[in-house]
Amino acid sequence: MNKLTNYKTEKIYERLLTNKSKENYWKYVSELRKRKTDEIFKKSVLLTKSKSAQERMIGTDVLAQFGFPRRHKKEIINLFFELLKSESDKKVISSILYGIGHNNEELTNRQVEFLCSFRNHKSVYVKHSLVSALCTIEKDKAIDTLIKLSNDRDSDIRDWATFGIGSQIETDNEKIRIALWDRISDKDEETRFEAISGLAQRKDYRIKEILKTELKHLDEYGSLILESIEYLNDKSFVPILEKKILENKQSKKVSENWLLNTLDKLNGKEKTNAQQRTEVKSNTFLH
Repeated sequence: MNKLTNYKTEKIYERLLTNKSKENYWKYVSELRKRKTDEIFKKSVLLTKSKSAQERMIGTDVLAQFGFPRRHKKEIINLFFELLKSESDKKVISSILYGIGHNNEELTNRQVEFLCSFRNHKSVYVKHSLVSALCTIEKDKAIDTLIKLSNDRDSDIRDWATFGIGSQIETDNEKIRIALWDRISDKDEETRFEAISGLAQRKDYRIKEILKTELKHLDEYGSLILESIEYLNDKSFVPILEKKILENKQSKKVSENWLLNTLDKLNGKEKTNAQQRTEVKSNTFLH
């Protein structure tokens, strides 16, 4: 692909309409977002009202993170909620919800309640994007909806909803803890680990024995277990970790740095990647 900065705006829009590659699609969208011009803003708003679902999705995706610092933010969020009232295409609805997720810091109770009305939608696309829209919102209705979605049949939805109630909000109550415990035996490992992490972050010491068991079977995908031990910050894990480090020199199943960082954390040295992992995961929604 030629350097996109040399492309005229109209040419990028043309490429988006004929694009067959998902990777290139997001490169084009990202370039338009960065340009910040009124021309792009007006063109994208116009596309959101097109008869073509493809054009509506392009307009929505460009506006979702238009400009930095963010421009027209209030106007965009109001537009997205207006579009949701009449949109029927599941992929366009999904794009709108992801867009709201990027702009959800000041949603009203009425807006949150409207979002939650999509919790029973038949589309996996819509429910997954709804999790994105509700993540980080410290409102009862949003939390209740994420709790419901943490029990969804789709493992990706369960994973992200569990991450949402476990790591993306500070609210701590019995309802959230029960929902996290409900996922402790989830057949999906990522969902299960997110539940463990959420409970460890809330210093629920009932998770201690489960962490000890998980530590025995730790492998290359177990960084979240080590981070949960960091969150719990219980020094009784120090000798267990020291033993694990010695075992790992032979098996090499886990990054030694992960083990050493967790041990350092428990010993009072601030070498931890737990918060970084949370930031990375929260930024991996496709939109």
